[in-house]
Amino acid sequence: MFKNLEDFQKFGKEQFEAATVASSAWTKGVQQIATEASDFGKKSFEASSGLVEKLLGVKSVEKAVEIQTEFAKHSYESFVAQSTKFGELFTNLAKDSFKPVEEVFAKAQAAAK
Repeated sequence: MFKNLEDFQKFGKEQFEAATVASSAWTKGVQQIATEASDFGKKSFEASSGLVEKLLGVKSVEKAVEIQTEFAKHSYESFVAQSTKFGELFTNLAKDSFKPVEEVFAKAQAAAK
């Protein structure tokens, strides 16, 4: 596979560089996910606080049920949208993190043939 020591050192350097790029991509992806989770939590808290305020001002049970129903519908739609976004972020995290490593191993496999 390696013709001489220089080829082996080059391969090691490429692996190290790929690991560094993969680590950076991983860190960036995790930060994006954490930011999204934090933002979603804040929005959910604000929506819940708004619900409580609305319910405190209600004078009839029918209006309270209507407000709660609207809140539940909005919460569900927000959850589904956010879940989709998280799925995309996790998919991108995996792709971006493993791409540099895959490239190094593809080169190694090609060199071995």
